Amino acid sequence: MLDQVTKVHDESRQGEAFAPQMADVQTYSKKFYIESYGCAMNFNDSEIVASILNKEGYGATRNVEEASLILLNTCSIREKAEQTVRKRLTEFRQIKRSTPGLLVGILGCMAERIKGKLLEEEKLVDLVVGPDAYRSLPALIAEAGTGMKSVNVLLSREETYGDISPVRLDNNGVTSFVSIMRGCNNMCTFCVVPFTRGRERSRDAYSVVREAAELFDNGYREVTLLGQNVDSYYWTSSNGEETVTFAQLLEKVALVHPLLRVRFSTSHPKDITDDVLFVMAKYDNICNYIHLPVQSGSNRILQLMNRTYTREWYMKKVDRIREILPDCGLSTDIIAGFCTETEEDHQETMDIMRYVQYELAYMYFYSERPGTLAERRYQDDIPEEIKKKRLAEIVALHRRHSEAGMKKEVGKTFRVLIEGTSKRSQEQLFGRNDQNKVIVFPRENYSKGEYVMVKVESCTAGTLIGKVV
Repeated sequence: MLDQVTKVHDESRQGEAFAPQMADVQTYSKKFYIESYGCAMNFNDSEIVASILNKEGYGATRNVEEASLILLNTCSIREKAEQTVRKRLTEFRQIKRSTPGLLVGILGCMAERIKGKLLEEEKLVDLVVGPDAYRSLPALIAEAGTGMKSVNVLLSREETYGDISPVRLDNNGVTSFVSIMRGCNNMCTFCVVPFTRGRERSRDAYSVVREAAELFDNGYREVTLLGQNVDSYYWTSSNGEETVTFAQLLEKVALVHPLLRVRFSTSHPKDITDDVLFVMAKYDNICNYIHLPVQSGSNRILQLMNRTYTREWYMKKVDRIREILPDCGLSTDIIAGFCTETEEDHQETMDIMRYVQYELAYMYFYSERPGTLAERRYQDDIPEEIKKKRLAEIVALHRRHSEAGMKKEVGKTFRVLIEGTSKRSQEQLFGRNDQNKVIVFPRENYSKGEYVMVKVESCTAGTLIGKVV
């Protein structure tokens, strides 16, 4: 759907909602059901919530009918996500009417933004919990159980949940996320995150390394370090004697074990440093892949978005990345039809896409989000049909670049971490290479969690196809 997001990525996890996958649910006296929408940070937050609920006697279930607590972890980035959540809440209200004692709660960014409507006007939920208030869940659940409406959406300047070991929910046992920071200080005019997740704060570096080591010891072979802007990570010890930058943290995690593959997301172009690039070049287990959102190729639009860089600066950053990491894969975010965007602005976006030729792109047309700086400052004046037309052109151009990039890989051999069985055939396995490209190959006697060398023999627009050599 063009108004939501277009991805060229056949075998990776897709879709917005996910429900838990818990083998030990029968050991808990109460059961909860949770769905997550939006970014990887939300999925990671759901794992923190699961850990908190486990200690209160709740086990996760995939069967919504047997749950005494239903939670939706929400996103406010796109209007489509909010519409989906509202639809799900309406469906859950029907279940609630026939299930005495059932509580329905909403978590995350959407919860913080429209708490009043959900609680009072629409009466869709019993509790509303913001991204920094998950520790208060047990008290809020108890309060909601008495018939009161419970809400805590206070933002924090300190909360990182660094001491909580997340319960891995919908996972393959091979790859996992590790949150390293929360919040964002970049006031991009189109974005609601600074208002729903608060200011930046970095997690204790040693708790990050400890979590990565525990994951490796439990059989995981890849971690993705998460943050709204990982490159601005900066942790200072309580006594002020030690500081850790993102480049230093990346190195610490890489040193956990040579077989632990390390990725990270997301990078703001203005903050990614040569230090980070040199650490990536130094360690084979840090993947040569960077998500570097451009949003627009027009300097005028970039200024309206408050992105704090120009197209020329961005292209020089891409040049520098490829100078230090010649085979680095690049992905991006692109918004079509931002306020006042002209056809010339649009063509400049197409031009920068031709310059970079991204491996993967998340492409949207602009939807005004309540509470953002853009809503207050600018008029959303581009007709929807023009937004859709421009987005379709962006998608078509990216698809051509993706197909051309895939064809260039035919004949090459890559080290692949096996993540599981292909969706299309039980006789095929899939994994990703360093550049985050999905590769499918015959199962033979291999299993997930192993590293194999795969020679690429053919490709589709989003998947490489080969065999182990």
